[in-house]
This record gives sequence, C-alpha cells and structure tokens, in this order.
Amino acid sequence: EEMKKSCIEADLILILIPLLESTDQEMLLHAGRAIGRICYGNRDLQEELVKVGVITSLVRILTDYAESEPLIHVDLLALYNLADLDTAKEALSKTKIAEQLVKQLRRAESYERLEIVFEILQALAENDALKVQLVEAGVQEVLSEILLRLKGSSQDEDICILKAASDLLVSLLPGGCKYNAKAIVSILSRHKNSKGKNSLNSQIPIINFYYNNCVQMVQLGVIDQLLDLLEKHVESGDISVQHAALSALRNLAIPVVNKVQMLEEGVTERIQAILRSEIPPTQFKLLGTLRILADGQADAAEILGQDPILLNRLVQWCTASEHSSIRGEANRLLASILHHNRSQEVVKAIQKAQGVKHLVSMATSEHAAMQNEALNALAIASAIDLETLEDSFKESQLVQSLHKLLQDDNTSPQVKCNSMSLLCCLLNSGDLRKEIQENKVKETLEELCSHSNTNVVKEAVTTLQILRGET
Repeated sequence: EEMKKSCIEADLILILIPLLESTDQEMLLHAGRAIGRICYGNRDLQEELVKVGVITSLVRILTDYAESEPLIHVDLLALYNLADLDTAKEALSKTKIAEQLVKQLRRAESYERLEIVFEILQALAENDALKVQLVEAGVQEVLSEILLRLKGSSQDEDICILKAASDLLVSLLPGGCKYNAKAIVSILSRHKNSKGKNSLNSQIPIINFYYNNCVQMVQLGVIDQLLDLLEKHVESGDISVQHAALSALRNLAIPVVNKVQMLEEGVTERIQAILRSEIPPTQFKLLGTLRILADGQADAAEILGQDPILLNRLVQWCTASEHSSIRGEANRLLASILHHNRSQEVVKAIQKAQGVKHLVSMATSEHAAMQNEALNALAIASAIDLETLEDSFKESQLVQSLHKLLQDDNTSPQVKCNSMSLLCCLLNSGDLRKEIQENKVKETLEELCSHSNTNVVKEAVTTLQILRGET
C-alpha cells in the first residue's frame, strides 16, 4: 500500500498509459499489470484512467490479442475494475466491447474466466445502450449454450455459472429487444426432449420478468413449448418445473390478445392435466393461471365452466381447510367462471357440482374484494338462470347472509351496493321474495336510505321500489 501511494504521488500512471499503445505483448502485459495494481480500489484514479482514454486501449487489446491468455486475463481484470463506473460504461458504449466480450464468453473454458466475464457483462447490462449491443451481439445465444452444456451438473462451480447466466439474462430481458423473445422460445424448444432440468428451472422464471415482450413470445410459439414441458414434468413429478411453467403461463395470459391465442391453442384443455396434482404450490399456481385466462373471456369461462372434472376438483379445493390460499383461489376461479360466462349450461354445471354454496360462503368472507367477486358472480348467474339456483340459494341461506351484510356497519359501501343488486335479482323469484319479506329486509333498506354514502342510498331506494312493486 505504501508503494502504491508513492507511485500515485509520482504520477507514474500518466507515464504508463502511453505504453498501452505498444505492439509488444510483454510491454502491454507488464504495463497493464502495473496500472491495474496501482489503481485497484482507488475510484478517483480509475475515473482519471477513463478520462485519459484507457477504455479505447483496453478494447483494442481485447480485439488484437484475443489468443493471448495472459494478456486477455489482465485486460479483463482491468475492465472488471472499471465496469462499475458510469463514465466507463459511456466510453464502452462507443466501442465494440459487446462483440469482443461475447467472443470471450464463447471461448472461455475455466470457471475463473467465465466468472470474470459474467461480472463485466452484468455491470454493462445496467446501461441501456450496452444492453442493446450485447443482445445484438448474440449474448443470449451463448448463455443458452452454456446453460445447456452445464445442465444436470451438481458441482458447485457449475451451479454458480448457471445462476450467473440466468441472472444476466434477466438483466438483459427488460431491454425490449426482439431477439430476447426468440432466445427464450429457442431455449424452451431445446429443452423439449431434454432430461436435464437444472438449467431449465433457471430459464422459465425469466419469462416472468419479461412482460414487455410476452405478446411476441406467444406469437413465436412459447405457449406450445411451455405446455409440452408442463405435461412432461407432471408425469415425472418435477414440482419445480411445474411451478415455473405455470407461473410463466399465468403472466403470459395477462394481455387480452394473448388470451385469445392461448384459447385457440387449447390451453384450457391441456393445462387441466395437472388437476390431479396433490402439491399445494402447484395447485395454487394452476388456479391462478386459469383465473387470469378466464378474466374477460366468455369463451374460456364457458370451456372451464362445463368441465365436470375441473368443477368437481374446484369444489374439493373450496373446502381445503388446511390450505386457505388454495381455498381462496378455488373460490375466486369459481366466481370468475360465473362472472365472465354468459351460458345457462355453465350455471347448471356449477349448480350440479354443488359449487353455489361455496360462493354464498365467499360472499361473507372477511376480504371485501372476495365478497364483491362472489356477489357479482351470483348476480350474473341469477340473471342468467335464477330458477336453477333457487333451491341452492334457499339451502345456503343466501337471503339471510345478504341481510347481515346490509346490517353490519363494518361492511364496505361497495359490498352493500352489490348485496342490494343481488337482492334485486332474487326478487324475481316468488319464494325468495317471500324470504326477503319475512326476514324484514325492508326495514334495513329504509335505514340505508339515510346512509352517509350516496351510492348506498341510491341502491337502497331502487331496491325498495322493486320490493314494493313500484318499478
């Protein structure tokens, strides 16, 4: 440290910098080592190096002496020490560093070399311009090759490389380059018939970070690849891949345009192969995926709502007392199917599967969001086919539950409004109208006419008018 200080005070760096323009490899090697050791850990000196143009020299060495292992090692160490500086990134973005680093990544054989190149790439990927250059240079293709080469390995060094490669891909993906979607589809396609899973498990989650290009990925055929993987690993019992594939499918199903294409590709039918899974995390992901797919899609809701195997499984999960998250998701999917469906057949199928009572229970949930979902679903179903649901409503004491919600001061205004909307639907049934009258709901509605919330007041007035036969 004392010698380093003396070298700095003597401005030795300014004397060494011009030597990086030499064509003598020995001179370049020793000058590079000296500069690196003097400047190590000294940010001010490192900034000065960038300022005087050292970046251009380093990239030139990397380009002209790509076969010289000792020289490339020193050069990469220098880039590693400088890559975190914003000024260095700016200078590097004006060079062909991306192309040279991809070449080094491709030819790297040792763990140490891969590690240092990954560190440099990870730092450079923080810069948008360099991120684009790296993708254009094909870094994602080299990364996928490395992942495939190391698949199935249990050695610590290989696992570290797998993680570094995946982390780097995740850093690159939000850049919005079209090559990223193609790279992911290519990776999944190559794994289609592969028995290895380590690299695959690290790849599928990438899609979850890549919402910007998920429409393009669906167009490129990623859904078919994911479904093939899902079906394969349901048979093998590989929980991690099931979980990852379902997470990816769920995120890909969010854009409306993707929902349509996924339906056309038969996702709702193929995804149900996993219904027999007894693994809670997988069950939870499956339910969430199906619910997102049905959101706003009457066709999807109709397909799901007329599948007796799915409905029976849903009803089982609605009573999964040991897993509240699964119970909640099952109820939400059931409500979503009714809410987005426009078919009388679906209402009858859910009634036959004994799912109505679970939606009535859901309406009294402690979560207002779930209450509203259940109330809206029941109102839509009642408008479609109240006659089919009438007996179930009486058995599950729906009128009494709605009355309690209206009486409870802690019930949110929106839940109160949705409860009254459902009551208006129920008034079309003579038996249910009689229950409403016998339970003295009228008095509660009259009290709500002076509620502090104007929407609640409007809904109470309307419901009273219908109850009195005024409209």
